[in-house]
Amino acid sequence: MTAMGYTALIIVALLCGAAGGFAAARGTRRYGRTNSAGPTVAELLQRFVHTSGGGVVVLNKFGDVVLHNPRADELGLIHDQQADPRARKAAEQALASGRPVPVDLSPLGRNPLPGREPAAVLGAVRPLGDGFTVIDAADESEAVRLEATRRDFVANVSHELKTPVGALALLAEAVLDAADDPDEVRRFSTKILHESTRLGTLVSELIALSRLQGAERLPELTTVDVDAVVEEALGRSRLAAESAGIEIAVDDPTGYLLDGDQTLLVTALSNLIDNAISYSPPGSPVSISRRLSGDYVEIAVTDRGIGIEPEYHQRVFERFFRVDPARSRATGGTGLGLAIVKHVAANHGGEVKLWSRPGTGSTFTLRVPKHGAGIDDGRPAVGQDRAEPVRSESADGVTAVETGGVR
Repeated sequence: MTAMGYTALIIVALLCGAAGGFAAARGTRRYGRTNSAGPTVAELLQRFVHTSGGGVVVLNKFGDVVLHNPRADELGLIHDQQADPRARKAAEQALASGRPVPVDLSPLGRNPLPGREPAAVLGAVRPLGDGFTVIDAADESEAVRLEATRRDFVANVSHELKTPVGALALLAEAVLDAADDPDEVRRFSTKILHESTRLGTLVSELIALSRLQGAERLPELTTVDVDAVVEEALGRSRLAAESAGIEIAVDDPTGYLLDGDQTLLVTALSNLIDNAISYSPPGSPVSISRRLSGDYVEIAVTDRGIGIEPEYHQRVFERFFRVDPARSRATGGTGLGLAIVKHVAANHGGEVKLWSRPGTGSTFTLRVPKHGAGIDDGRPAVGQDRAEPVRSESADGVTAVETGGVR
């Protein structure tokens, strides 16, 4: 039986309990006894309904509201002491058929309660007998949002995979047609290698992102040398920087330590460095700096590139989001790099911050608790935080994507 079915049974029990309680009270008064044992069953059931997480409304055969709980007001089931017209129509159908009727009570261009805007309110209307019906509804916004995210993710992955796969097919045909021309074969083979590398990178990052989001258990925390993370990330990005004519400046070693997984941290930092290189003009500088801020180690990557418009500061960490799709295609990015950075920070109890101005450049800062911090203060260890980030923007234009740490 579903949760809505249980609620319906509870409503019936509430009505029966109320009648039984009334009869018991009359019997008690008849024999001169008083009840001091506590609340009756009817009172307990009424308390349960009023504190329920779902909206509950009882209607009579005329569609008038007989009973409802505060959650029903919050979800917008009640307006001016009247039930939502969609619910009343469903109640008529339930009375006529004698069977439960599902109903969509999602808001129609209105805010049920200031500060709370449920996107999807779904429920059912069930007959209770004697002309009474009960509306049992719940806020399904999160489930609807997750389903929409899943559909978007599948669509984006399909699109991203289709591009290199289609290119490989066309290039293979070109090689077959130019089999007698060694120069053309070499040229097309080079392009096949480029597309296959891009496809392999995309698949690897999809696997990494799935792993970070909880598809499999992450490694346990170990003590990590921040300087070693920076050095290894630089080694991964050095060839791309030399090809783009960009010099990377690094501050002096600090000796800072943190608790985490070195491989994941190197991946996150190298993604930030590659991102800075890709969106910087040739010859412009990129710098990497480390500092200690309270209980956090901060690693900042700064570029003097094109910058990011303020309205995109929050969205750049979404999977496959591109501020300029044409430029992103030219740079060969997968659109997953910053999403991976966000989730690496989440799994280390930290966050990633962004400061950027168009025409000036950008600074991405990876913040992770230092060694020994956050062990017993409730912060999640690696692999334990799966919550979606909370984003905020300060007056100086810094957007922080909070992913499990403490601001």
